[in-house]
Amino acid sequence: MNIHHISQENSILNKFLAEIRDVSIQKDAMRFRRNIERIGEILGYELSKKLNYTEIVTTTPLGKKEIAIPESDLVLCSILRAGLPLHQGILNYFDDAENAFISAYRHHPTNDENFEIVVEYFASPSIENKTLLLIDPMLATGKSLVAVLEGVLKYGTPKKIHIVSVIGSEEGVAHVKENFPKNTELWIAAIDKDLNDKGYIVPGLGDAGDLAFGAKM
Repeated sequence: MNIHHISQENSILNKFLAEIRDVSIQKDAMRFRRNIERIGEILGYELSKKLNYTEIVTTTPLGKKEIAIPESDLVLCSILRAGLPLHQGILNYFDDAENAFISAYRHHPTNDENFEIVVEYFASPSIENKTLLLIDPMLATGKSLVAVLEGVLKYGTPKKIHIVSVIGSEEGVAHVKENFPKNTELWIAAIDKDLNDKGYIVPGLGDAGDLAFGAKM
């Protein structure tokens, strides 16, 4: 797997990362969602450099110009619900992409720290031989993404997979690397060192879904 750790090079991305981590700023849910969306735009731009391009001829008022544009074979697949603001940021740059949504959540069968990932819902166009972007803001243990991959591949085989995340743990990145196709591309804004005993990223930012949309039952 090719890992693109975008914040290793200083850019305006760092400001948005600082704000989504900040316990005072992240209390503003609208600002939190917008910052995640803006991070999605940046990651989408970086990702666009690795897509396949086709040359077209466009007509201006004064003549014609050849220009290479990305091929229109993208399917953006977000993990509900936390992935929605990140999805929107990427969609802002790939406005003709097709869209898919899948549910994945932690189920604690013994009411303790142990959990399994349950995937129940998937709405998607055909992914067969297309470029699939799996969108999940928090790559903690990596189990959710692996479960989602297994669920998605029941419906077709994409020609290329890109993973887009905001913050991941070293352990989660390693788990995904081990279980995804070798030519997968991971686009991630920041990678943190640790997970706590509940499987949350440290320092991370908390629960992205709750911060964006409110606490769940």
